[in-house]
Amino acid sequence: MHLVEIVPRLPPCPAPLSLRAWPQPQPIPLWPCLIFAPAPGTGAQQPPRGSRSLAVPPRYLPPPPSLGHRHQAALLPTMRLNSLLLLFLLTVRAWALDGEEGGEAEAEAPEEPTPGPPSDELVEEDDILVLTQHNFARALREHRYLLVEFYAPWCGHCRALAPEYTKAASLLKNESSELKLAKVDGPAEKELVEEFGVTGYPDLKFFRDGNRSHPVLFTGPREAEGIVRWLKRRLGPSATRLETEAEAAQLIDSQDIVIIGFFKDLQDEDAAAFLAIAEDAVDLTFGLTDRPELFQKYGLSKDTVVLFKKFDEGRADFPVDEELGLDQADLSHFLVVHSMHLVTEFNSQTSSKIFEVRILNHLLLFINQTLSPHKELLTGFQEAAPLFRGEVLFVVVDVAGENDHVLQYFGMNATDAPTLRFINVETTKKYVPNTGEITAASVTAFCQDVLSGKIKPHLRSQEIPADWDQKPVKVLVGKNFEQVVFDESKKVFVKFYAPWCTHCKEMAQTWEDLAEKYKDHEDIIIAELDSTANELEAFAIRGFPTLKYFPAGPGRKVRLWGEPGVGILLGPGIETERINITGGRREKGQVCQGVHSPHSPGWGVICGRRQALLLWVQRECFCGLSGGLLLLLSPPTHSSPCQVIEYKSARDLETFSKFLDNDGVLPEPENPEVPLPEAGTNESKGHKDEL
Repeated sequence: MHLVEIVPRLPPCPAPLSLRAWPQPQPIPLWPCLIFAPAPGTGAQQPPRGSRSLAVPPRYLPPPPSLGHRHQAALLPTMRLNSLLLLFLLTVRAWALDGEEGGEAEAEAPEEPTPGPPSDELVEEDDILVLTQHNFARALREHRYLLVEFYAPWCGHCRALAPEYTKAASLLKNESSELKLAKVDGPAEKELVEEFGVTGYPDLKFFRDGNRSHPVLFTGPREAEGIVRWLKRRLGPSATRLETEAEAAQLIDSQDIVIIGFFKDLQDEDAAAFLAIAEDAVDLTFGLTDRPELFQKYGLSKDTVVLFKKFDEGRADFPVDEELGLDQADLSHFLVVHSMHLVTEFNSQTSSKIFEVRILNHLLLFINQTLSPHKELLTGFQEAAPLFRGEVLFVVVDVAGENDHVLQYFGMNATDAPTLRFINVETTKKYVPNTGEITAASVTAFCQDVLSGKIKPHLRSQEIPADWDQKPVKVLVGKNFEQVVFDESKKVFVKFYAPWCTHCKEMAQTWEDLAEKYKDHEDIIIAELDSTANELEAFAIRGFPTLKYFPAGPGRKVRLWGEPGVGILLGPGIETERINITGGRREKGQVCQGVHSPHSPGWGVICGRRQALLLWVQRECFCGLSGGLLLLLSPPTHSSPCQVIEYKSARDLETFSKFLDNDGVLPEPENPEVPLPEAGTNESKGHKDEL
């Protein structure tokens, strides 16, 4: 027999061994009980798994206090009597339990309560509803207007939005508005993510009148006041109805920019399209009228959208096509372009608008606004701007202001002003004028030369350091990049960084450790390139850090600018001929060919002495020629300058090593990136980009 100790706060002592089941739970005893239990291995029943009873073998029990031989001998009869009495009482108790059980061999185990359905209770955090699949329907029932953010806890964009979203919720609460904000943890609520087609985080959807089937995608600003304005625009009229000349004049005078839609029938589709645009453009003021006297007042004879502004030309008209109707995309672009000044000064207030306008070509005038001779150059710059409205955005950068980061990006100093720089923000290619003169004529000629391809991109490069290959991490610059990277015998892993980038600084030591680990591998090169001081023709770097791997092997470093294609040149007065489109430049009388840059809009093809631009439309392209058309039968395929793999996984030594050891096979990312909502040109993507 062994002693078993049942400690306090545990189920009561079990019945004697003749009872083949553990008793039903009883009130917890306030003291430990000592009972007899069989020795292990005797086949007697053991406590059920998960029981909190503490069965302690004798060898782990603390020894009784030493009493001396005489006292122990004197106590032996008493101990035997007490033990026999205890055994007798426990046996009687067992018989009583047998009677209560009705003679059953085993007691029934207690039934666990069946869990009820999940609660649909609505919980708030910072005035924001926390929604799940269980309470989503209730939220729609109880809140007529509900904006829901689908987020991921690990998403950097979501974390950036969080304080503004909370502030917006507080603003609405203080106004006792019907509008309510809510949020859904996307990775935790996959059913809701699938139901509402969420493909990126954060994704905001507006639900109205409990309509679960057709939520409206949030397209407004991502700051608190902008969120509130967008929601209020959805509730109230998006445009003010104008009945008289006085009302129109008052609205036009109220803001720097006012857009008025003149429609003869306010119930037709064109007016509805205009109002739909007004709902999204929360930073602009809209009016609407069908009054004939207002048409006459502003010199209109047909449906027209007019943008009134207190700068530049003062007014811009967008006539509605009588056959095709009002195209929302065209009108939106028109409003964005004409709401910008012809010449915009770059600063913290205008920078976001400059890139949101989606005009890819920017011409920058760098001047010192504190110097009169510099300010006089603005006149010629402004005179050239109207000719390129919608195609080139004219921007002024004051080198005496807080624009050192702009100067650094272009590799300039304040002493370089006054000067011009042309940049395509999609390809990041930069152009430098051939002359230092800044007049209306020189600015116009410079823009035309860049757009026509007469001026080549300007590529900056540092000088090659004398010790560029003496350390584990090799130092690359523009002048030695191709020599190192395109070596077919080497596997080259390159970090493209910016000295000011915090993410780059965080991974700097890991990159050093990686280079140290592989420094004795002759076929592996770990390198880095400062992308703020060195530019490459092969590809553009849009974010930092960017990690690219160039594998080794014959043919893997061959720079292919296009596979051959086949086309037919058609047109009046032109003999129909079958031509090949290849990657080389040839003169008249030889095979027609294409000249391709991996970041240009398309292929330039020379047919005889003519040059044209091919614009890709899926797998077809069209070519504007003087009296001719190129019909593409077999389009050429263009590739990267070489086989290159962009690394997008975890930035730790172990994962880097696995990547290199597997010759560029990407490990599964720890947190797979979810596609994000479309961002403005040059906007950072995910956690890696920092511009």
